[in-house]
Amino acid sequence: MNVLIPDALLSYTQNLRTQAGGATLGAMLDDLERQYPGIRFRMIDEQERVRRHIRIFVNGEQVDNLAHAMKLHDDVAIVQALSGG
Repeated sequence: MNVLIPDALLSYTQNLRTQAGGATLGAMLDDLERQYPGIRFRMIDEQERVRRHIRIFVNGEQVDNLAHAMKLHDDVAIVQALSGG
C-alpha cells in the first residue's frame, strides 16, 4: 500500500510517502511500526483507537476501524488535524 505521512511524523519516516502491507488497517499500522519504531503510538492510543487528532483515509474514505480490510493497491493518507485558538 502507498502511505502518505503527515509532516508531524516525518521525523520517523524521513519521507512524505512510504510503503506498508497488511490484511487490515491495524496490520498495516503494525508494519509501519516495524519499519519506523514509535510511529504507531503517535496514531493509535492505549485503547487501540485512532487518536483524536489523527484521521486515516483509505482510498479517500475516512476509516477508524483497525479491522478494516485492506487491499494491496490501496492508497492510505494519514492526516493530522490542526487545532489552536
